[in-house]
Formats: sequence, structure tokens, C-alpha cells
Amino acid sequence: MSESAGSRTSDENLKSCCARLYEQDIVRLLLGESYHPGGFGMTSQLSRLLNLTPDSRVLDVASGTGASAMHIARTFDCEVVGIDYSAENVDRANAAAEGDGLAGRVRFAQGDSERLPVADESFDAIVCECAFCTFPDKSTAAREFRRVLRAGGRLGISDITRASMLPDELETLMAWAACIADAQTIAEYSAILESAGLQVEHAARVDDALKEMVGQIRKKLFGLEIAAGLKKIELPGVNFKSARAMALAAVRAIDNGQLGYAVIQAAKV
Repeated sequence: MSESAGSRTSDENLKSCCARLYEQDIVRLLLGESYHPGGFGMTSQLSRLLNLTPDSRVLDVASGTGASAMHIARTFDCEVVGIDYSAENVDRANAAAEGDGLAGRVRFAQGDSERLPVADESFDAIVCECAFCTFPDKSTAAREFRRVLRAGGRLGISDITRASMLPDELETLMAWAACIADAQTIAEYSAILESAGLQVEHAARVDDALKEMVGQIRKKLFGLEIAAGLKKIELPGVNFKSARAMALAAVRAIDNGQLGYAVIQAAKV
């Protein structure tokens, strides 16, 4: 097998592992309906930077179970298409949209962020929340964003930022899937987008959103561990000790300025 073929196989394996992690019950129990720091408030903040109107056609990349896409459709009365690597998440998202009466304006499909299954210049805006840092080939994903945006279209990313060195607990596969291990600085994210032909117009740190989310996760972990110990809930394969260690390491890294959260908006000009 060639080096490039081996790299592609490794990337696909990583994407599959991350997708399977986000399908697990423990993730939904810990993160709730919205899988990213700041919840729907952050989604609305990001969407306002995109100047969405009822005429906007929006692409949600790494849309998960569809909560953000449906929130955007309800709040801004626009059409939203969600793309996610996990077929199971896509099925759940389409069922949720139908149950909420949004199937006419919101739909979901399985796909890869590095090979988006949509036509050139077919969207006015793209949203990507707490996922860009997990993409193995960010440069290719950024070029895909530009390809599918119409002229003047806007991209909005909210994501983890990190310093060059992190505690060992935050360099694992679990940490990668949790938007930590391959996170970048704001400057590095911006450089990737600029190299793809997107002009960064806004970039800001919102670290408090991440700190609040990690704090909530630590509290939920404590409750779930007690419930599992009392046999009130079944969570097979969950290593609570490792999860607690990662959450504590994340809190310390945030306090030390090693981890943060950012909102970045760019445009195709």
C-alpha cells in the first residue's frame, strides 16, 4: 500500500471512530441536545454573523442529530441541509425534522466534509460547529466549503482552540473526537481558510462557553457514574475514570490558557 493510500485509510478509520463515538448514548447524556459549547445561543450568534434571511440556503457540515440545523430553520425561517459522516445520526436527524414539522425546510444526508455531496455554488451560507478541528484534512474541507458557497456566501465556524502542548489526557482518540486533540489556534484556522480562498472577516475568542460546558460535563459524569453503579442505567464500555481525568485536564487547560473556544466568520469574495 502506498503512503498516500495508507494515510487515506488512516483518515477514514479516524472519521469512522469519531462518528461511532457521537452515536453513543453517553455522548447524548453528557452533551444534551446541542453537541457544542454555547448551545443554541452560540448557534444563533454564529448565524447572525452570516446575515441569514428567509431566502438563505444553509449547509450545516457535521450536523450530528440535527438540533442546530432545525434551530436555524426555526429561528431564521430558511432552508437548511445537514451533512454528517454518521448514517445513524442522519436517520435520527431526518426523523426529528419530520416529527417537528420541518421536513419541508430541513433535510439531512450522509457525507464526508472533505467530499461534500452537494453541487458547486449551491449555498448562501455554511455552518460548522465544533467539528472542523476533528477533520483530518482541514485544507481540503476548507476548499470544499469554498466550492459549494455562492459568490459572496459566508462561512461560520465555532471551534476549540489550543496551544501547542496539552496534558497527555487530552491527546487521546477520545479527546480528538471531543474536539480537542487536533484543534488549532485562531491564527492557524484563519490561515487554512485564507489559503482556500476564503476571506476571514471576524474572529473572536469565547472561552467562557467552553469552560461552562466542561463544568456541566463534570457534573453529569458524577451523576451518571452513581446511576450506573446503582444499576439505574446501563452504559457498557464507559470508562468513567478516564472520562473524569480528561474533563479535569480540560478544566485545568482552559484555566491555563491552553484550551479555548472561538467563533470565526469568513466569506467567498
